Amino acid sequence: MTENGFWVFGYGSLIWNPGFPHSRRHIARLEGLARSFCMRSIHHRGTAADPGLVLALDTAPAASCHGVAFFVEPEHAENALAGLRERELISSAYVEQWHDLTLDNGSTVRALCYVIDRDHVQYCGGLPLEEQARIIARAHGDKGPNSDYLFNTARHLRELGIEDAGLNWLEQRVAALLGQAGAASAAARAHPVTSS
Repeated sequence: MTENGFWVFGYGSLIWNPGFPHSRRHIARLEGLARSFCMRSIHHRGTAADPGLVLALDTAPAASCHGVAFFVEPEHAENALAGLRERELISSAYVEQWHDLTLDNGSTVRALCYVIDRDHVQYCGGLPLEEQARIIARAHGDKGPNSDYLFNTARHLRELGIEDAGLNWLEQRVAALLGQAGAASAAARAHPVTSS
């Protein structure tokens, strides 16, 4: 399905660090899945002894997720797919799935999405936001602090005009836990929420 090029859906770090060449980029909506800090990170943003949290797409039939769709041209498809698999399938907690996206120009495309495997040991859906904030404020992995991952994702979503109340709340709360509350308050337009 990639020999003619392919679309990839970014909803977390792929938005601000795709890591592959792409010729087109659109804000896109995915139905039936939600962006959620529902995966324990034991590599990039935490360790096996002290896991962090990273975003995943989690099944939520009534929900939708706004993110970014990237188109990879055929000449880059093989290398891009290999790089994505090395990055995203490091512990097999994500499953590769193809889903329809609605682009901001109204067209529909089929895109590669990385969706959490709810049966995987790293799945942790349903954690209260306060618990998520405390984990993210503390954890650190081989790609740096878990808080940097949150702050980068929240900032880039905001710059794209994509609202995510849960991420905005987490951004402010984690900044407060780290003693950076003033900076977060100025950056975020968050409203307190009780669940992700």
